[in-house]
Amino acid sequence: MVFHVFVRHFISYFWTVRHVMLSLLVLVILDAIVIALVEGISIGNSMYLSFITAFTIGYGDITPVTIIGRVLSVIIGIIGIVFTGLVIAIATRALASTIEEEKRIKGKK
Repeated sequence: MVFHVFVRHFISYFWTVRHVMLSLLVLVILDAIVIALVEGISIGNSMYLSFITAFTIGYGDITPVTIIGRVLSVIIGIIGIVFTGLVIAIATRALASTIEEEKRIKGKK
C-alpha cells in the first residue's frame, strides 16, 4: 500500500519536471551525435559513451581523444549529475508526501 502511494507521488512529481528531464536527455543525445562526428566513432559507441558518462559510471573502454570530445564529455558528466540530483530530489519529495499522506490516513482512523 505505502509503495503504491510512493510510486504515485513519484510519477506525479516526475511529470511536473518532465520538460527539464527531457531537455537533459536531448542534450546528452545531441552531444553524443557531435562526439560521433568529431571522434569518428559509430553513433552506437558514441551513445554508449555519452550515457555511461552521464550516469557517472565511466568504464573507460571508449574515450574521447579530441579536445571537443573531451569538453563535451565533461558537459555530459555535469548534465548527468543534474539529472541524478533531480531524480533524488523527486524521490525525496515523493517519500515525504507519502509519509504525510500515511499520517493523515492514520490520523482519521
